[in-house]
Amino acid sequence: MSGECLYCLMEKKMSGGAERVVRIGQYLRVSDKSLIQRFYCRRCKKSFSQATKDICYKQLKRQFNNEVARLLVSGVSQRRASLILKLNRKTIVRKFIFLGVLAKRNLHISNLLKPKSQVIEFDDLETTHHTKLKPLSVTLAVEQGSRRILGFRVSQMPAKGHLAKLSLKKYGFRKDQRSKGRRDLFKEIRPMIEESALIKSDENPHYIKDVRRYFPNSKHKTFKGREGSVVGQGELKKIGFDPLFSLNHTCAMLRANINRLFRKTWCTTKDPQRLSDHIALYALFHNGLLKSL
Repeated sequence: MSGECLYCLMEKKMSGGAERVVRIGQYLRVSDKSLIQRFYCRRCKKSFSQATKDICYKQLKRQFNNEVARLLVSGVSQRRASLILKLNRKTIVRKFIFLGVLAKRNLHISNLLKPKSQVIEFDDLETTHHTKLKPLSVTLAVEQGSRRILGFRVSQMPAKGHLAKLSLKKYGFRKDQRSKGRRDLFKEIRPMIEESALIKSDENPHYIKDVRRYFPNSKHKTFKGREGSVVGQGELKKIGFDPLFSLNHTCAMLRANINRLFRKTWCTTKDPQRLSDHIALYALFHNGLLKSL
């Protein structure tokens, strides 16, 4: 612990050489049985401890954070996690939101610290916002070979096909935000990619302009979309060689490990922000452990 007061941020010693910040005892933190040192500032008359700046400050059940994270990235719903860990559902929700926000920050930082990618693959994964009449798009960028998730964006999109009229009648006009989400993603991951990198995607005509704008010195290679190997599961392809295998395999793993992305599930996304938190939580786990197995 530094010799500075967290409240007045003054130097440790006073003008006369006396200690400004002094120790005033310890306490046993109930949540993890850690012994925490307390301090007192003689100038501002306030006390603080080693835990005051901790990211988990004032969390009563911090010992469950890792268990909650592991369950939520292993296909377990929030309700089932509360039953397994014998915690209130509200506690699970609070921890999920906290862990999701933390995961977004750590995912970005960890990717910046790694070597720049030479070849990346990107595309959109589609899911729903509570109902099929309100679809969502997840733009995902993956490093080829390692399958490291570089970044993602969750965007609103209008319903397609026979659901378009029903969606318009029940929920009104839905703005297509996929282009904005894709541009935001490219802006975020640009420092993680070599200038002369190879960027691979399908033949979506909307991709070309954005790739040229954010990666002007890169080579953009497109491939025709293929049918899924199992009906309704478009991520894994029938063809023997899949040029976008790293991306499609990662998308399939997202659907296999995030309960709300299952093809057939009772769990739904009622807030797109929570879907973003959940994917960030999985992506951090995926990059740190699963891709190395």
